[in-house]
Amino acid sequence: MHLFENTDSLLDNLSTAILLFDSDLRLQSINTSGEDLLSTSKRTVCGQVIDRLFIDFPLIEAMKECLQSGQPFTERDVELRTSEDHAIIVDCAITPLVESTCTKGVVFECINVDRNRRITREEDIMARHQATSALIKGMAHEIKNPLGGLRGAAQLLERELENEDLKEYTGIIISEADRLRKLIDRILGPSDAQQLARVNIHEVLEHIRSLVEAETSDKIVLQRDYDPSLPDMLADRDQLVQALLNIVRNAAQSLRDEGSITLKTRAERQFTIGTHRHKLVIRVDIIDNGPGIPEELQETIFYPMVTGRAEGTGLGLSIAQTLIHRHQGFIDFESSPGHTVFSVWIPLERENI
Repeated sequence: MHLFENTDSLLDNLSTAILLFDSDLRLQSINTSGEDLLSTSKRTVCGQVIDRLFIDFPLIEAMKECLQSGQPFTERDVELRTSEDHAIIVDCAITPLVESTCTKGVVFECINVDRNRRITREEDIMARHQATSALIKGMAHEIKNPLGGLRGAAQLLERELENEDLKEYTGIIISEADRLRKLIDRILGPSDAQQLARVNIHEVLEHIRSLVEAETSDKIVLQRDYDPSLPDMLADRDQLVQALLNIVRNAAQSLRDEGSITLKTRAERQFTIGTHRHKLVIRVDIIDNGPGIPEELQETIFYPMVTGRAEGTGLGLSIAQTLIHRHQGFIDFESSPGHTVFSVWIPLERENI
């Protein structure tokens, strides 16, 4: 019987990446989480020796020692490199596979530290976003009532005035009250129920691309990097358009009339958003080569009313995060001068969470 027979179905249900090596350190099996970690497939890598899987792997000697001594070994913050441009930081454990006092191979377990840090960061961002939104929405509701009273009083006063010069002042009060009410409505965000239907993410992005191209300078280039194999997803098209358009417009405004924006799509398997693990999510990256987000704004960029532009309202990213969260998804970003990436993850199928 094959040493690793009948283990695949069990291992595929684990969130930890599991790689099973024989005594020659040749890969015999890898679970689904391992495929995701290494961005590869079982068919491609099974049968390869370990130094063909990883570049400059620091634990080969430890694995050989494990085979000889039969003693397990653990290590934290190990860098796995599967190619020159793909490095992962993991916590790992090496455990001997012993049969009849003879070590037949080793189990190599990996936990993606970067992934865990991302999940922690994501939960922190969402908790702060929800708390801040709840506070601001409560304030907005409290403001709307006296604002309506002020507007009504100004209208009554205007009817009583005969002097046209004085009516100009009441007109200002009414118009400013209307402007503040619209701003408050934007802060409160969408209240309509979602209209769910099958949506093609590339059709949504092409619509957004045409809108932004019509609004911006010819020196801003919008590029595509699409995965054509992505299936349609269950979503509210209008809400997706609004959320992604807010991000792309922000990117265009940061370029100051010259630069490039790339719209990139990919699929990711066994991806965790919050506390829920999804079998398949669609990832949309919006990448620009602008000056980047100021460091002092990066921790609060999704808060309502936070903006780096004098003319901005600071509501675009807050509304986008809310709309994507309504799709059980999440938005995060990485930013440095010359390279900013806003990543949007949306589950392919809706879950009853």
